[in-house]
Amino acid sequence: MAGHKILTVEPGSIAEEVGIEPGDSIVAINGKEIKDIFDYRYMLDDDEVTILFKKADGEEWEIDIEKDEHDDLGLGFGKGLMDEYSHCRNKCVFCFIDQMPPGMRQTLYFKDDDARLSFLQGNYITLTNMSDEDFERVIKFHLSPINISVHTTNPELRCRMLNNRFAGNVLERIAKLAEAHIEMNTQIVCCKGYNDGEELDRTIRELSQYLPYVKSLSVVPVGMTKFRDQNKLAKLTKFTPEDSKKIIRQLTAWGDKIKAEHGTRFVFASDEWFIMAGMEIPDASYYEGYGQIENGVGMVRDLTDSVKEALDEVASDDRSGKITIATGTLVYPYIKMLADVVCDKFPGLSCDTYGIINNYFGKEITVAGLLTATDIIDQLKDKDLGKYLLLPDTLLRTGTNVLLDDMTTEDIEKALQIKVRIVKSEGESFVHGIIDP
Repeated sequence: MAGHKILTVEPGSIAEEVGIEPGDSIVAINGKEIKDIFDYRYMLDDDEVTILFKKADGEEWEIDIEKDEHDDLGLGFGKGLMDEYSHCRNKCVFCFIDQMPPGMRQTLYFKDDDARLSFLQGNYITLTNMSDEDFERVIKFHLSPINISVHTTNPELRCRMLNNRFAGNVLERIAKLAEAHIEMNTQIVCCKGYNDGEELDRTIRELSQYLPYVKSLSVVPVGMTKFRDQNKLAKLTKFTPEDSKKIIRQLTAWGDKIKAEHGTRFVFASDEWFIMAGMEIPDASYYEGYGQIENGVGMVRDLTDSVKEALDEVASDDRSGKITIATGTLVYPYIKMLADVVCDKFPGLSCDTYGIINNYFGKEITVAGLLTATDIIDQLKDKDLGKYLLLPDTLLRTGTNVLLDDMTTEDIEKALQIKVRIVKSEGESFVHGIIDP
């Protein structure tokens, strides 16, 4: 057994006290091999443990440790899971990664489908790329809540949409998770002519039977880049404004029905449907606490309301200056409206807002999170940008200042000769991003 290499040892921790150092490895606890972080935490959840370590020089130490039941050893590992991520082997008809251009950083082409990441980070999984043993571990460790990409509950259609002959058992697995009281949020990537219409009705009806453990269902439209090769990939058609209105009516009717029966709307339309349909974004009450906001459900309403709340907390004054905001074309009208509201309260401030056309992936990709530095620079060069440029944090790789084309915010600053300020998609950050010097 090779074990898991230890990256850090917390000062004053149990591990440091017994002589464990960075570069050593932890091999087993109570004679059992450790698969991942959940095994590690589960096996440590006792007041007496016997741990096998391997020192950096290869010497093995077996140490008996007495501790409080929930005490940690103080070890840090290079991989957050202490294991490789599970790779997605599906070939979904709508997969965004299959529509990306060549030459981007390699990590962007990795398709994860790991239940552990769903629990830890909120990733959506299909439940297809896991063994029966992996599935049982979700129940054993009670990894709740998890997020599931269902797309359809029709077994034959799901196998076809995911291009996986084993994908048809999703309801069986959801039933077992519900029986174990695992909470689930679910989603549908809606593809015209595949899982819309009556198939959408079927999926909503069958998933809602597992309330309250299936807590919510979001429906989002498929995204298609200019790199999608319709000769090699499934032929997909863009939803029209009339299609979007029909989807909204369908989801609204289901939401009204389910709320009357269970006290929750359960099924929610993403913001894109309302914007594509040219319809007003619903009030906050529609979103029932914004449980699916990370999936684009209610972002516009939440930002709109929180900007107005944050603006009520600041007093108007005579500060002055000009700034620029860049965002995706989908939410451009809303961001411009909110920026104008802020500037109305501070008449000395002016703000130019630009909806950046996504030439990199194609004009059909309109969300801010898929913008690149290349397009931002190309479309803002030679413009009077004022004191600084506001950009949304959604276009950065988590924990970095790197955009999808591997350029950084510093690259944007250098190219445009302006300071970049990153703001979160919430009211206080937005307001103070504009008004603070």
